[in-house]
Amino acid sequence: MNQLSDDAVMSRVKDGQVEMLAILFERYHVRIFNFFLRLSNDRPLSEDLAQELFFRILKYRHTYRGESAYSSWMYQIARNVHIDHLRRRHADTPLEELWEKEPSTPEATPAQRAESNQEAALLNRALARLPLRKREVLLLSRFQDLSYQEIAGLFECSVEAVKVLVHRAVKDLRKNFLELKGGLS
Repeated sequence: MNQLSDDAVMSRVKDGQVEMLAILFERYHVRIFNFFLRLSNDRPLSEDLAQELFFRILKYRHTYRGESAYSSWMYQIARNVHIDHLRRRHADTPLEELWEKEPSTPEATPAQRAESNQEAALLNRALARLPLRKREVLLLSRFQDLSYQEIAGLFECSVEAVKVLVHRAVKDLRKNFLELKGGLS
């Protein structure tokens, strides 16, 4: 069963073989947890959001069409889970403002303190300083290996707009990294 493609497994889940979701969970739970962790910088929250994602996959399995890659469909649900969390947390703030707002610099997490590689810790902190939309596009393109076309589908924009957003996000990430490192931007 582990040789089945993600799409084939999800098609079986959709057809009522819900126990097959365990295969997708095994394939993706670490990546999904890391996606949420890099978005939120909060381990317990990331665990909760990852569980919520797989719950929603099960609940909304009937909406899976297989027209795009399973991972694209899954990350769209993951984005929705995160957006719903933000809406609950910031009920009075429009979502667009949350996407553009630069978060306050987070305190170092235990994982960052434990990292022996100081460059990686600085990069994580620089990433956390980016506005949500820029973090999302970098995480999806660089860490989750989604294509620009898949990201354009998730963000409901053109591939060119995604390329510009990635370029700007990388530029801002570099600036943040150099500021944290104490260098000149």
